[in-house]
Amino acid sequence: MTRAPAAAKINLSLVVGPARANGKHEVVTVYQRVALSDRIAVERSPEVRVAGFADDTLVRRALERMADGNGGNFAAQIQKRIPVSAGLGGGSSDAATALRLANALRAEPYPVDRLRAFARELGADVPYFLEEGPQLGTGDGAELEALELPQDYWILLVLPRHAVKASTESIYADFDARSGERGYEERRASLLDALARVKRPRDLAALPTNDLASSPLAQQLVALGAFRADVTGAGPTVYALFLHGHQARAAQKKMSPEGRSWLTAPAWYR
Repeated sequence: MTRAPAAAKINLSLVVGPARANGKHEVVTVYQRVALSDRIAVERSPEVRVAGFADDTLVRRALERMADGNGGNFAAQIQKRIPVSAGLGGGSSDAATALRLANALRAEPYPVDRLRAFARELGADVPYFLEEGPQLGTGDGAELEALELPQDYWILLVLPRHAVKASTESIYADFDARSGERGYEERRASLLDALARVKRPRDLAALPTNDLASSPLAQQLVALGAFRADVTGAGPTVYALFLHGHQARAAQKKMSPEGRSWLTAPAWYR
């Protein structure tokens, strides 16, 4: 059996454009891994099995791609810490980690390009979790380019109390209904320009905000000392970036009536 953490992510910026011919939207996003993780264990098994999280679909699909014939299947155990359907990519990270662990157990491991292809089949943000460090995601989010971004800050994650996330499909449908794609090229250029100027953590504040979702909690967190706060992914989790740990801890205490929270930091490795 082999084990590894499966880290969450935040989207430091998410600019969304028009739908493509395949129905997926053009996006430009900045992925940043954070030190909040599920735990995945994978071992050889006569059949594909996934335990520990009843609602899993992605890890099972990942393991099905790893089968190497003659009963060479895999079983996985998931220990969940990342909240589900919260914009933090927990399911995608679990699937990518299962791909890596199962591949390492194969008699003939697949090359990394084949793993990346499997990841793309599983979801647009799954390929990110096969890479290290922050990444710029373009296309549908799966076309990646490594970024050099500052990592010396604190991250407070707040999942609003009683928040119920709508389906990602309905969130994009709402985006289309309000013609959210208007001005996409300008917002895209603004993101790329701001990225080129990032030298210090505070420079991340200049990145465009999330096109898909917003939250009044972001303004509250800025008032508590965050140099940037926004919704991650399609929500509902809000992240806030702080230069100093004492500020982040004080904000976490103040925000406790608003929902569950986690105090964490950027993470570089898978």
